Parts: sequence; C-alpha cells; structure tokens
Amino acid sequence: MRRRTAPLSLSLLAIAVIGLSACKRVDAPPAAAPADAAPAKDSSANDNLNAVLWMQRAQEYKAITEQTYRAAADRLDAALKESHWDALVPEERGNDAKGLKPAVVLDLDETVLDNSPYQARLVRDGKEYDEMTWDQWVAEKKARAIPGVVDFARAANEKGVTLLYISNRAVHLKEATLANLRAEGLPVADDSVFLGLGTVVEGCEQAGSEKNCRRRLAGQQYRVLMQFGDQLGDFVEVTANTNEGRDALLQQYHDWFGERWWMLPNPTYGGFEPAQFNNDFSQPRQARHDAKRAALDYAP
Repeated sequence: MRRRTAPLSLSLLAIAVIGLSACKRVDAPPAAAPADAAPAKDSSANDNLNAVLWMQRAQEYKAITEQTYRAAADRLDAALKESHWDALVPEERGNDAKGLKPAVVLDLDETVLDNSPYQARLVRDGKEYDEMTWDQWVAEKKARAIPGVVDFARAANEKGVTLLYISNRAVHLKEATLANLRAEGLPVADDSVFLGLGTVVEGCEQAGSEKNCRRRLAGQQYRVLMQFGDQLGDFVEVTANTNEGRDALLQQYHDWFGERWWMLPNPTYGGFEPAQFNNDFSQPRQARHDAKRAALDYAP
C-alpha cells in the first residue's frame, strides 16, 4: 500500500542479509443486504468502485497477472546464465554484481498480495486510506496471493533465486506480513528478506517512501535478476511525480519492461493519482476528484 509520508532520513545501521505505496458493471437485481451489514453509503461517490470491482471480479485481471508471471518465469534461465544481467539501474548499483547470489525483488501490495478487500471496505464505508485501518487489515493476514505469483516464486526458488520483498509496509508490520506470505505459499528464506518502510540503510538518505536505498542494499549482496511492482517507484526513484516526469521515466526505461522489470496492474491507487492534483492529499476529496476529472482526455 502506498504510504503518504514526510521525507524520511535513513542513517547508519548495518543490516544482515536482505531479506502508500482495486471493473465492468453487470446489471442485475439488487441483492438484499446482510442483517449485520454496515449502514448504506453512497458508494457511487467513491472513485474506486469500478477499480476495486475489476480487480476482484474481472477474469481479465487474473489473465493479465498470470501471463505476466508466466512470461517472467520463461526469462529466468536467460537471466541466470548472463553474468552481466542486472535489474538495478546503474545509479543504484554501487558495486560489481558479478558473482553475487541471484535474487528477484518484488513489491508486496498489489504485486504479490491482493489487498482489494481492504479497498472494498473503504468503498463500502465511504472512507479513505489511513494508517490505523491499514495496520488493522495487515494484522488480519487475509491478503491473498496475486494470481500467478506463487508458481513464479516457487520456480525461482527452485533455481536458487532468493525472493526479496521490498515493500512500503512499515517495518513494524513485518511479522504479520511474513506470516501472510508463508500462509499463501510464498517462499520466505528468513526474516531479512522483508525490507519494509523504515529499514535503515547505512550511508543512504531516503526521500519519503522511495525505495532506492533499499534497492541499493539488496544490490550489495545480490545480483538482482528482475524486479516486480505495480508502481514506477517500485523499479526506480521517482524524483518528479508529475505527468511529465513519469512519462520521461517510462520512456527512459522502456526497454527494461518485459525483460528485467515486470509491471502488474493496479487501478486502485498509486503515483498516477496525486500527479493530477500536485501531490497534495490535504485538499478536500471533492477538489481532488475535480482535478482528476479535469485531467481526462476528451479528444476535443
């Protein structure tokens, strides 16, 4: 889940091995609400209704995630054989990767674990993300594996590839997160493979929830064969979260996708949304909604 955080300094601390930032409508008779259901809310006012429904009910969503992980699995052998293959950008590779143990880096939320039930609750209740309800959701350990990820992860693990989970789940959520991963059948070598928000990296200052410092840490001990995520920031530092800045990053690393980098679909949240309203979540919901409408292309 993408966090809205103030800049965060990560200072001196040695870590052992590696371990904010969820749809087509079918007409049908309305179903009766359960007796214990929450009071009815105007869900039509929530921008996320169709997005969450798509992730939960669209077979097309499952097809996309499965084909992504299947295609990545087909590239693993080539990545392993090529000694200079590396999925970290040069600016984040501070050492020679040749000879290091192989690993793949995966974001967690909406890349490995499906949190659409949490998003669905926000739609139902007319609420927005907040840290308290998010932590409560994580503690439930009810997130299911994204379709296709378990088969890929097990195939990689059998080839001696370590799975590293670089997530913007806070470090205090590590225990619940690893338990959830293990329950879903994901390989977890040990607790160190979870690099959550708040991980301290010696000599590297992290801005907000950016992951560049943690990727550098991964690169110190591993040759990173592939990266998986649902946001541009899961692959490379986003220094300007504007439409223009994001377009430039996509163009710069266009050839990396489908080879070293693998993007998963997530229409429910992400950097694309605040880029439309100057990254200012302090604005009222209606103002943010209006800014997103104004960003639509009507092909005049």
